[in-house]
Amino acid sequence: MADATLPRDVPLARMVDPSMNAAMAETALWAVLSLHRGFFAYAERQRRSEWHVHAQRRAGEVPVRVLGSGQMGQAAAARIAALGYPVTTWRRDGVPMASFVQAAAIVINLLPLTPQTAGILGAAMFAVLPRGASLVNLGRGAHLVEADLLAALDSGQLRHAVLDVFTTEPLPSGHPFWAHPKVTVLPHAAAQTDPRSASAVAAANVRAAISGAPIAHRVDRERGY
Repeated sequence: MADATLPRDVPLARMVDPSMNAAMAETALWAVLSLHRGFFAYAERQRRSEWHVHAQRRAGEVPVRVLGSGQMGQAAAARIAALGYPVTTWRRDGVPMASFVQAAAIVINLLPLTPQTAGILGAAMFAVLPRGASLVNLGRGAHLVEADLLAALDSGQLRHAVLDVFTTEPLPSGHPFWAHPKVTVLPHAAAQTDPRSASAVAAANVRAAISGAPIAHRVDRERGY
């Protein structure tokens, strides 16, 4: 989001790091593969010394819906689609959220955090998902209503959640996500800024600001990103 404390005539730019986009796409693909093929369930069975093979679906039978059609959303969608998954991206000015996710097997959140998207991953969305769908939150912790997710997991409405971001970070030691059998926790590690590529992006925008040239990926203060 834009920093409201700065004068409105000061141009702001989003950090669009191509290496970070690639890393996020890798994490999104890993999550989809793990959810589709049941690898999280196999890991849990290993801890119980349980040998059991479950049915296998084709990638084309696992609809993936990506919330967010920016640089990261498009990179993730392309990487996932390359393996045969049917993937669609969503933006806030597109079709209604409920109709977009209603056939999803896996929902991946890569939206920017704004007042309009805060709490978007909550009971209303979970209720329209097919029973047994899974959630991957790689956006921001405030996108998720944590109590609603726990209720949806415990009721079986959602099968599993992969969470990289949280309202409080580091995630407190007593938080129920740590021990929940249907939650996979990442320590905000899905994609990190790569100084080698990010520094080039930042330097290019500084040069553009000094020279009066257009700034790449300029923040729209009204939208907040």
